Amino acid sequence: MEIELKFNIHSDQVADAIWQNELFASIEEADSRDEMCLDARYYDTADYSLSKAQIAYRVRKEGERWVAALKWSGTNEGALHSREELCVPVFDNKPDVSIFAQSDMGDELMRITGGRELECIFKTQVHRKMFRIDTGTSIFEISIDSGRVITPYGQEPINEVEIELYSGETEELIEIGKKLTDKYELTIAEDSKYARGINLIKNGR
Repeated sequence: MEIELKFNIHSDQVADAIWQNELFASIEEADSRDEMCLDARYYDTADYSLSKAQIAYRVRKEGERWVAALKWSGTNEGALHSREELCVPVFDNKPDVSIFAQSDMGDELMRITGGRELECIFKTQVHRKMFRIDTGTSIFEISIDSGRVITPYGQEPINEVEIELYSGETEELIEIGKKLTDKYELTIAEDSKYARGINLIKNGR
C-alpha cells in the first residue's frame, strides 16, 4: 500500500526552501538526500481498458535502473492519496504484463488486456530531490518534483511536493503535512501524475 500526501508548489523559492529543510532539520536521516531524473511511460491498450478498470501501468527509469509498477484501488481525500502498488525491477521500458504473472493482480492485468498490444499513452519527465525524516515513531520521505506531463493532446507542468509514509501511522503523516503547508502555504494536489495525464487525454480527444 502506497500512502502519501501531495501538495502543489507555486514558486521556485518555495521549492528551494523546502529542500533547505529548516523545518525538519533536527529529524532528517543522515545521508538520505538524493537527486535523480525520473522518466516514466504509462501504458494501456488502444481502448484504454486499464484506465477504465482504474489500473495504472507504469515503467519508469529511476536514475540508472528501470522499474515497472502497477497501481490500483486508488483513493484520495484532499491531499491524502492511498493505493495498492506492485513494483518489479525490469531491464528496459518495454511493456510486458508477464512480469507480474506471479501475483493476483498480474492475473487480473492479463485478463483485462487479453493479449492485446500495450502502447505508451503518455509520459512524465521529472527531476526529483528527496530526503527522509524520522520522528522516532514514523519514517517519511519528502520528495520535491519539477517536470512535466506529456501527452499527444498537450502538456502540463509538474511542481509539487510529496510526503510518503514509509512506516508509522497515517495520523502522523497528516501532522507532518500540516506543518509543511502552514509554513510554506502549499495547496492540495488532488490529482496524481497519472490522473493528470488521463485528464489531458480525455479533454483532448
